[in-house]
Amino acid sequence: MLSSILKTSSSTIQRSTPFVRRAFSTQFPALQRVAGVETVKNYINGKFTESKTDKWIELYNPASQDLIGYVPETTPEELREATKTAAAAAKEWKKTTVLARQRVMMDLQYLIRQKQDAIAENIVQEQGKTFADAKGDVFRGLQVVEQACALTSLLMGEKLTVAKDMETYMYREPLGVVAGICPFNFPAMIPLWMFPLAIAAGNSIIMKPSERDPGALMMLAKLAAEAGVPDGVLNVVHGSVDCVNYICDEPEIKAISFVGSDKAGEHIYTRGNANGKRVQANLGAKNHAVLLPDANKQAALNAIAGAAFGAAGQRCMALSTLVCVGETKDWMPELAQRARELKVGYGMDPDTDVGPLITVQSKKRVERLIQSGVDEGADLILDGRGVVVKGFEKGNFVGPSLLTNVKTNMECYREEIFGPVLVCLNVDTLDEAIELINKNPYGNGTAVFTNSGPSARKFEHEIDVGQVGINVPIPVPVPPFSFTGSRGSILGDMNFYGKSGLNFYTKPKTVTSLWKESDSEHTRAAVSMPTMH
Repeated sequence: MLSSILKTSSSTIQRSTPFVRRAFSTQFPALQRVAGVETVKNYINGKFTESKTDKWIELYNPASQDLIGYVPETTPEELREATKTAAAAAKEWKKTTVLARQRVMMDLQYLIRQKQDAIAENIVQEQGKTFADAKGDVFRGLQVVEQACALTSLLMGEKLTVAKDMETYMYREPLGVVAGICPFNFPAMIPLWMFPLAIAAGNSIIMKPSERDPGALMMLAKLAAEAGVPDGVLNVVHGSVDCVNYICDEPEIKAISFVGSDKAGEHIYTRGNANGKRVQANLGAKNHAVLLPDANKQAALNAIAGAAFGAAGQRCMALSTLVCVGETKDWMPELAQRARELKVGYGMDPDTDVGPLITVQSKKRVERLIQSGVDEGADLILDGRGVVVKGFEKGNFVGPSLLTNVKTNMECYREEIFGPVLVCLNVDTLDEAIELINKNPYGNGTAVFTNSGPSARKFEHEIDVGQVGINVPIPVPVPPFSFTGSRGSILGDMNFYGKSGLNFYTKPKTVTSLWKESDSEHTRAAVSMPTMH
């Protein structure tokens, strides 16, 4: 079905969408057809169950505004049932060996790899990404699952002889029940940052996907069950504010992992901590790229355009801000031309480069921030507002937009736009660029484009940002390392995935033992023929 979809025109693709959704419902029974519209189920104790709620959230295809489903506001009773189930499962799951959990992770990564295209198709329908970008979403999460297969080494303890006949050793134990709260922009990758490591470490987990695109996580839950994750170890519930507050308040939940906006993250971190929970919260960003005159011009402009406008700018690591050093400000018309050539459209069209924004409200906000830049004196040299995609006239589309001569006091610079908009500022030196970036409250990611080793080294050591790229526009570390956003972009002192991620989901235990050698009875086996007396 996928290959035939890719060969059709956009209007034909739109007509095919309901058939694609039915295929998902058949293959992954997380969604049930009701009155022609799907309702998303909860996944509790190994079963996909219809919520008894009377409050539903509408789920739309952002490219067409077609209503494709209803997401439940999970009831308090159902949330308590998920917690009770998770608590019971955690007591048994922690008793399993690391080797047994490793085998489950190995099977899970295999199953995800086999279903990567199907999950990516669902992401296109619910989130709006291009199919290629959606496959990347799944793949980057899959890499974390593969890293979880190395937990036999990552969870090794330590041992030291501290006195005669006395030893102290340390090993890490699971926390019990933990929770993950996910954003809309990476519906596969972010859940895969969370539940595989939590489960591999011996915990049970309650996951809440974004109400905007829950389908990918529901598919992953089905695959986790097939891989051997026991009933109750992974549970998925849905909702918005009430569901989040329950997770923050429930005493049985010991830790919360969150990725999303500043406002939500600060609330979860504060409320969760007040209730004695461990919380890691990745928040907003304003990622800067510094363009030096000695950079490889063509490669740098191509990289910046891709990082700024890919995924419609809806990445927390998107390069949303360009700092032009010296004469590079004169390169902006060429950058605008590259951006102009990017095709805006439906994600299953193989020629599409930029898909829709997630909601109508997001589109309005992005367009307002573009206008605010113009009103405050910036130059709009590429305006992506008013883009209409044939066959998808109701979609939330905004084309690549480029604002130059931006100042740090402008709203378009101060706010995280989270759309396909690049704001460009001008400075005279690398020192000024570093100072500008370090004054920004966020510290998620940054990059420098240069052919000068000394300039790159200076930037690397003086910049106060957690993730640095040198001629790499989106420097997200691979899973053997950790996602190292810093300052205003993260709350909590343990980062996502990598060894730090496993430490987040575990607690250390030290044991000091004394076994006196003098108390041992030294005996020797008798090998002579026994005699009778």
